[in-house]
Amino acid sequence: MLIVTGGGTGIGRAVALAGQAAGKRVLVTGRRSEPLAALSDLSEQTGRSSGRIEHLVCDNADVDDVGRLADRVTEPVHGLVLAAGGNPATGRPDPASLRQVAELYQATLDSNLRSTVLTLAALSGQLADDASVVCFSSIGAEYSSGFYGPAKAAVAAYAAGQAAELGPRGIRVNCIAPGYITDTEFFADQMRSERAEQLRQQTALGRVGHPDDVVALVDFLLSPASRHITGQNLHLNGGAFTTR
Repeated sequence: MLIVTGGGTGIGRAVALAGQAAGKRVLVTGRRSEPLAALSDLSEQTGRSSGRIEHLVCDNADVDDVGRLADRVTEPVHGLVLAAGGNPATGRPDPASLRQVAELYQATLDSNLRSTVLTLAALSGQLADDASVVCFSSIGAEYSSGFYGPAKAAVAAYAAGQAAELGPRGIRVNCIAPGYITDTEFFADQMRSERAEQLRQQTALGRVGHPDDVVALVDFLLSPASRHITGQNLHLNGGAFTTR
């Protein structure tokens, strides 16, 4: 079984459809029912391979919702992709008070770190001994202002710790840090063409990323081909940020 959080749109949606195409049973979570229902309808219409997509409306930062998710899972989980997240600051004015600063800080941690922590904690007992867990950081963890970058840096640190914790069971935990990926809802229609072109020019390859680029790396990390890779934060940004 493959579980994808935040799978109603964007990267998570692409991962879920690829899992179905590979013949997997896929369970997708998300906070909004409409994108999830649309995804399920699409999976039925396309009839891809022998796989199927099921969905569950779930806020992965909510303890009760995550508990219901755990109750729903009745078979070993071989792949867990924790794509739920986002930047609550997008499209909203800067905080005008200390209370608003605190609220935005908490919302950003909840969307990214808390959702990852709760979901992995709830499902760790149901992970197969050869399972692979994929978390999501961001290029923003390297230089982003606001709270999004620090929240994503925390996800990468958490993933590294969980790799050590779950490694004795043969479970791999890695993190992907994408750069600018088009065709997602991340920027909530706030991305200007000038800014998109600037981000393209910052890459070494002269191209921006697409959800399929992320899917290819996720598929590798979920496969036995990556059996000796764990505890890593893998940058996927066309060379916009390089590691040493």
